Amino acid sequence: MKIAIIKERKNPPDRRVVFSPKKCKELLEKYKDLEIVVESSDIRVFSDEAYEKEGIKVTTDVSDCDVMLGVKEVPIDALIPNKKYFFFSHTIKKQPYNRELLQAILEKNINLYDHEVLTNQREQRVVAFGRYAGIVGAYNGFRAWGLKFGTFDMPKAENLPNQEALIQELKNISLPPIKVVLTGKGRVASGAKEMLDGMGMREVDLDAYLLETFEEPVYVQLDSLDYNKRKDGDVLPVQDFYKNPKDYESSFMRFAEKSDMFIAGHFYADDAPFIFTREDAKDHDFNIKVVADISCDIDGPVACTIKPSTIADPVYGYNPITETEDDFTKENVMAVMAVDNLPCELPADASEGFGDSFAEHVIPAFFDNDESGILYRALMTSDKKLTKRYAYLQDYVDGNGHEVLI
Repeated sequence: MKIAIIKERKNPPDRRVVFSPKKCKELLEKYKDLEIVVESSDIRVFSDEAYEKEGIKVTTDVSDCDVMLGVKEVPIDALIPNKKYFFFSHTIKKQPYNRELLQAILEKNINLYDHEVLTNQREQRVVAFGRYAGIVGAYNGFRAWGLKFGTFDMPKAENLPNQEALIQELKNISLPPIKVVLTGKGRVASGAKEMLDGMGMREVDLDAYLLETFEEPVYVQLDSLDYNKRKDGDVLPVQDFYKNPKDYESSFMRFAEKSDMFIAGHFYADDAPFIFTREDAKDHDFNIKVVADISCDIDGPVACTIKPSTIADPVYGYNPITETEDDFTKENVMAVMAVDNLPCELPADASEGFGDSFAEHVIPAFFDNDESGILYRALMTSDKKLTKRYAYLQDYVDGNGHEVLI
């Protein structure tokens, strides 16, 4: 089995990689029938020399490899026919901008394994960058606070080496006794919570958050039923919310009235109620001044997220009265951080964490005849056809049917 760590060619440049030099060396020591080569890159967070130092071959030609490991979409003209590719294809929701990519993958007889659908036997994702989105997103939220109010100036996350450095910056800032509400309990929200805990912010329970006044900054972490309620008033297990989201409405306003900052780390499902609407944001009691929308669903459940922001220009303002973009330093304008590729700002940590998971859950499948079925579940294309599991994409490939703009 010969694996290539391929060069990332999508713009804007992405410095992440599936395996660090040290992880490559570990894998080669563990699997005697494995060979790894690295395609030369001048943008990767780990240099060619760092791989060579660990005894990993670096080359400009990977055409003799069996498996190609990347992170972002591979440009069509860079796809090598008859290979196995792993990367985030952004096609499983019929994203129109990548239809031609999927068409080319089929035409070139490529076996595509999408990172997003690498799941265990319980259908849970096993590799993801979500934790690092949460880590950077929370940091960027506090940086946005400093920019809005002119109270402190923090460096961009992309200019710091690792999570520890980000936490140290957060420890150095001085905040008033603000209240921060964090939504979600998954990877993204857990990453954000690491930062809140790391900077020493006190976590309080839901009742205390809503009812008490504090002399220090505090935060509360909410699960789905903390900010959603059934329209008929019944209280049912959370599984009912996931199964019947149309039967629910948001109860987030009670938190919006008490919060100064909102860190959105939730997963938003189709048909779930919006967390807060544009009308909610107009309410006189709506108190949120800074939103770090890590989820970044445009014109979706977080009404102020009217566009994605960028690493270069991460904060914009949302004027709730005009419902348009405005100067985020104005008193009645919310500062919105909605960068949609946050893990790119912490490429070394993100790569190492992703590589650990990929090595643990995916690489063994190459040597145990895919005993757990992880490769089977993630295989989207084979023999120039969509596999049965992904046959629902056929109308998308053909240029017909409903498409999702995300």
